[in-house]
Amino acid sequence: MHVDRNDFIVNVGGEDAVAKMDHEARADALENYLSDKLDEAVTQKAKKYPTVAELEAKIDTRGYRRGVGNLFLHARSNKRPDEDTTGLTVKRLLKMPAEPTLADFFNYRFAPAAHLLQSARLARKQGASEEVVLACLLHDAGVSLMRTEHGYWGAQLIEPYVSERAAFAVRYHQALRFFPDPSVNYEYPQNYLQTFGTDYVPSPHIQAAYEYARNHKWYMDARLVTLNDYYAFDPTVEVSIDEFEDIIGRHFKQPKEGLGVDHSPVSHMWRTMINPDAPL
Repeated sequence: MHVDRNDFIVNVGGEDAVAKMDHEARADALENYLSDKLDEAVTQKAKKYPTVAELEAKIDTRGYRRGVGNLFLHARSNKRPDEDTTGLTVKRLLKMPAEPTLADFFNYRFAPAAHLLQSARLARKQGASEEVVLACLLHDAGVSLMRTEHGYWGAQLIEPYVSERAAFAVRYHQALRFFPDPSVNYEYPQNYLQTFGTDYVPSPHIQAAYEYARNHKWYMDARLVTLNDYYAFDPTVEVSIDEFEDIIGRHFKQPKEGLGVDHSPVSHMWRTMINPDAPL
């Protein structure tokens, strides 16, 4: 059975935990890991994943749209509008500073943003360029506004403040997720069988975006975002935005007036996240 080194390290508690093990302990941990993966593989074979048609049939059984951004969607609400929603209240958001910085958005609106922070740390540990680390840090920022087409929303959100290369990596990571790349051991995510359906075929524009990015000089930047995206879901790891203060300072053009107050072409997107409870 193939052993994914990164997955194994995360599974046993991280690189520090591995470093503290003697050879016998590592061997035992590896055996346990392989045993768990085998059990998981057997379970997955027995699991029935939905088809695209079966997922579409569920649309009118939900009280929400799957593509709605995180700041606008109640994660536990699956009620119809006419059903009792007692107990499904949203949380009051903390007021943001008058001149909000990127770090403020991580602390007040993206929080806990564990996935973004883990992704950036993983990229940094693996020796990625600072632009790739920044792209990993911001690759799902658009999800706060809109899940659907989040790579494009995210790239547009940050475009005035980052390099063209970093924005490219964020934009095209969305399309690259659906296409394996053996050169970096990236495979089609197993959980997509549940999310999109067993017979899902990416839309023509996604396929076209993949072909374009695949032949672009910055292809590997976007691919590294997908790679560090896929392995950054460890509930035992906590990362602070302060860890990336230096990279943000060098590569994110923070407006002195504050994000959402600087009158850039995307200020309205940042303002929307500042006050998502506004009625209009």
